[in-house]
Parts: sequence; structure tokens; C-alpha cells
Amino acid sequence: MSAVLQGVRVVRLGLVEYAVALKKMRDFTLRRDADTADELWLLEHPPVYTLGLAADAAHGPRTDAGIPVVQVERGGEITYHGPGQVVLYTLVDLARRGIKVKEFVAMLEQSVIDLLGGRAGRKPGAPGVYVDGAKVAALGIRVSRGCAFHGLALNVDMDLAPFAAIDPCGYPGLAVTQTRDLGFDFTVASAGERLAEILAGKLEHA
Repeated sequence: MSAVLQGVRVVRLGLVEYAVALKKMRDFTLRRDADTADELWLLEHPPVYTLGLAADAAHGPRTDAGIPVVQVERGGEITYHGPGQVVLYTLVDLARRGIKVKEFVAMLEQSVIDLLGGRAGRKPGAPGVYVDGAKVAALGIRVSRGCAFHGLALNVDMDLAPFAAIDPCGYPGLAVTQTRDLGFDFTVASAGERLAEILAGKLEHA
């Protein structure tokens, strides 16, 4: 299921195994050319830990809960994905749009901040989005030939327990939260749709 939103194709994939989505992202990025439309993919993953390029094994997971661990090429440290979390993969040609990587990261963070009505904010030196010191959204991207893939994950209404086995994004003792516990009535679907709409608007005016 897909739709075009301000020139960006929004694709809704539902619950997808991480390895399947990763292959689809890599294939899309490899195949795309100067005329390929940018896409935003909305989905959820079954439980999985993912390790970015900078990941240090000391940050976990510290217990074997039967959750797969996958090494990937995105930036950042270890994080957790699971049902109840909106994953927004950003297949965006940054070079074509004239957007620098740091600007794009800030754009992703600001999209979440806007979604949460300004209650959220950034932490210096710690990419992602936080509310009262607790992380509500993680992000990590990879850029190949000027095109971004991977993206961000927003905790909506999920089991947060698996985060206790890791140092989220490499920060020992970092608290995590989700929009349900912050008093927002989003569903995974409604949060994803609104987040994609906000980001598409920012891309349109970049």
C-alpha cells in the first residue's frame, strides 16, 4: 500500500522481518537513478537488536533473550526494534535535493519534535529525540552515492523491557520512553502517517 505525499512516495509495509527490509533498502538504493522518486517506508519489525558501524560489544545485549542481533551499515550504536514501534526508512536522494547529511539528521529529529508538539528535544552529542532525558526516538542513516537509507524509529506502544539488556545507542543507564507513556493517544499507524507527512513537508521545502 502506497501513496504520493508532496512528491515523496509513502510505502506502508506492515510487520516485516528486519533482514527482509534491509535487503529491500539495499536493493532499492543500488537500483535507483537520477529519476527515481524518493520513498518513505513505514513499518514495524519483530524483535531484533541492530548494531551500527560504531557499535561496541560492551553495550550489549547482556542477556540472551532469544532476540536476533544484526550488524548493519548505518551509523550509530546498538538499538532495539520491536512491535509497537514506528520505523520510518528514508530512501532519499540527498545530493539531488542539496541536503547535507547533518542537515538531514536534524530534519529527522525535528520531524519527531514537531510530532510531539515541542515537548521533545535534542541532546548535545547524542543523536535522537528525548523527553525529560528519556529517549523516545532513535535514528541512524547510511549514505551511498548521495542517497540516504535506514532512518528513524519512534517508540509508540511497545514492550520496552528489551532495552534493559543494552546501553541504548551506547549510553549506559539511558532511560527510554514511548508516546503512550507520555500521554499521547497515537497508534503505530497514526504516528507513522503523521511523521511521514511532516518529513515530506520538510523535504518539499528543503
